[in-house]
Amino acid sequence: MATALLYDCFSGISGDMHIGAMADLGVPEDYLQGELGKLRLASEFELVLAPGRKMGITGTQATVRLAEDAPRPHRRLAHIVEIIQDAGYSPAVETRATAIFRALAEAEAGIHGIGVEEVHFHEVGATDAIVDIVAAALGLDWLGIEKAWSRTVEVGGGMVRCAHGLMPVPAPATAALLEGAPCSYGRVEAETTTPTGAAILRGSVDVFGEPARFTSARVGYGIGQKDFAIPNVLRVLLGTAEAAAKAATAYETETNVEIDCNVDDMSPEAFQPLIEALFEAGARDVMVTPGLMKKSRPAHRVSVLAHPDDLPGVVERLVRDSTTIGVRYRDVQKWMLPRETVTVPTSLGDVRVKVATLPDGRRRWKAEYDDVLRLARDRGEDYLAARDAAEREIAAWMND
Repeated sequence: MATALLYDCFSGISGDMHIGAMADLGVPEDYLQGELGKLRLASEFELVLAPGRKMGITGTQATVRLAEDAPRPHRRLAHIVEIIQDAGYSPAVETRATAIFRALAEAEAGIHGIGVEEVHFHEVGATDAIVDIVAAALGLDWLGIEKAWSRTVEVGGGMVRCAHGLMPVPAPATAALLEGAPCSYGRVEAETTTPTGAAILRGSVDVFGEPARFTSARVGYGIGQKDFAIPNVLRVLLGTAEAAAKAATAYETETNVEIDCNVDDMSPEAFQPLIEALFEAGARDVMVTPGLMKKSRPAHRVSVLAHPDDLPGVVERLVRDSTTIGVRYRDVQKWMLPRETVTVPTSLGDVRVKVATLPDGRRRWKAEYDDVLRLARDRGEDYLAARDAAEREIAAWMND
């Protein structure tokens, strides 16, 4: 059994919300205050922990108050690492805090097209951000976390003013740090996940997704500073994960968009060119389902799965090549088995085979239909006989 943490960022995450959640889970205030006091910039801030409430949910609210005369420098990564190292923390705390800042530096470097050591931190190099990140490393170490998961991260919506000017949410650094993580957008028209919060997730979370088995022992709520239509809180669950939870890491996750529409005035033979057009536009999958609509009119639902970047093109082709006058779309999360395509030599010829790996290590495979059909036609054989022969040889090849 491993001590585990599950982040539930349904209202986003920020550095102060994370401190509050750690304290609410039981990390002692005197421990945090004492350890943060080891920082050379301890005279520049005051950490205040107090009970808080948002829309009926109670928890702990953390506030980092800066001294009026505290400097506002643009620090480089090397300077921040030096501040952390000089505090004399345990190797685990020092390593995690440094890794979080390095993730931030790599995100900023990628945005500006410069080297990591050239990055000048703006907001995230300020004293309060250093406190947030060091406190995160301290809290996770005190709790003895061995593995952490995160559910979908709400990033918010609208515009936010940052060092780069007025930008759409999420801020550039936040977007870079959350690459590959399942995110949701627009529950509120405000920034709900900050670059510091995203960096803490990137440096703390082992798996973005649901653990296979998780037993919760305690729930902590970090109360935010803002008021939204949803509770501005970070919920974190502390518990244990059984060994079987390792299966969660055997899946790949991906954010897709699902687009669908209903049509009741389209000839069935028109669906084949529509499907081909949608795949040309970038669709990952297309399904047409027959059904009945009002007045018992026969109809079809066209459902399309696509990458968010391909949404405009897919919608354009769907509207252009079908009789629909509108579509629906929504973000969806996919869990997928790791897969690869291999080419297997058979007596018929080369056949591409899609191979998926199950969590227990076993493999599941399927021969490419187009390859088998082409080879069958080339040899003048029927498809079923060619398929059976190819599959026998592929099975032997896979078991070698």
